[in-house]
Amino acid sequence: MNSDPQDVNPGPQGPAPVADDDLTTIRVARFLPHPPAKVWRALTEPGLLAQWQMPGSEDFRLEVGHRYTLTAVPRPNANFSGTVDVRVLAYEPERMLSVRWADANAPRSADWTITWRLEQEGRGTRLFLVHEGFDPDDPTQMMARKIMDGGWRSHVMRSLGNALDRM
Repeated sequence: MNSDPQDVNPGPQGPAPVADDDLTTIRVARFLPHPPAKVWRALTEPGLLAQWQMPGSEDFRLEVGHRYTLTAVPRPNANFSGTVDVRVLAYEPERMLSVRWADANAPRSADWTITWRLEQEGRGTRLFLVHEGFDPDDPTQMMARKIMDGGWRSHVMRSLGNALDRM
């Protein structure tokens, strides 16, 4: 379990640690000291996405059904080719964005859903990320989950925070 104090879900008694026992899903919650409208822009404007997300994000369009391709470093140990086909599934302006990720070149392609949810918290935003669709019976999927869990919590959230600070 990550001990980052920002990775918490607000509960009825205050913050509680994020559960890490569902092997099919990664859940990350992070407080960002920026209003939801600004965070939404960073999640949905191609020029801003390109500052913190994988190459190819500059082709994003906020349109259900829109498809684009992201590229990353291949990870053979996780059966990841480095090319991700992305499709926009749903969105609610300044509240939620959901996309489907599938490895474009893997023989047994993963099929994941990434959902970002924004909630105003004081003058900032509590950003929730849910990455679903991991197969707990597939060792390469569990390796991918481990790698991505660390990436979402460290590199991605740090890069997003830096992009927001520059806006």
